[in-house]
Amino acid sequence: EMAKRTPIETKKQRTTATWIKEIVIVFVCALAIAVVIKSFLIDSRVVPSSSMYPTIEVGDRVLMWRLAYAFGNEPERGDIVVFEAPDELNESSDLIKRIIGLPGETVEVRGGAVYIDGELLDEDGYQHAIAEYEYGPVTVPDDCYFMLGDNRNRSVDSHEWDDPFIHIDDIKGKAIFRYWPISRMGGI
Repeated sequence: EMAKRTPIETKKQRTTATWIKEIVIVFVCALAIAVVIKSFLIDSRVVPSSSMYPTIEVGDRVLMWRLAYAFGNEPERGDIVVFEAPDELNESSDLIKRIIGLPGETVEVRGGAVYIDGELLDEDGYQHAIAEYEYGPVTVPDDCYFMLGDNRNRSVDSHEWDDPFIHIDDIKGKAIFRYWPISRMGGI
């Protein structure tokens, strides 16, 4: 004959089953929240090249704010953005560059400096070296942007692409925070 379970044994079984159920529910909820955050709010990228040196270095891990340009917010000159690589590069990875030219502006690189509508662009504080090339002038179309890396002579960017402009729809977000390496953690 089966032994009858004592009330304490039954309570322990219920407690264990309840505990397991609660852990599963918490795990599923946390996973759902993480998916929503990664898909719609914040995503991360590992920087594979030195094109943004010294602002961002090879191997840096950065967070990208996906909603930076939602709700009527427009990209601004100087923003560091993550965007889909132009088709001509046959690159599946996203790129990260600095917005230099805005819609309707004329961009030119001459004498190692960038000019916007004929005016010298002040780039103190982020440009690694002066450009060793001449480019333009070109006028940025509506809803498009002209991108350059901070490490001008080691960046595959707008000055090298057949179509030098990135459409607003190809921008995935704004780089806002470096979380690795810890020694350089902080806003971008």
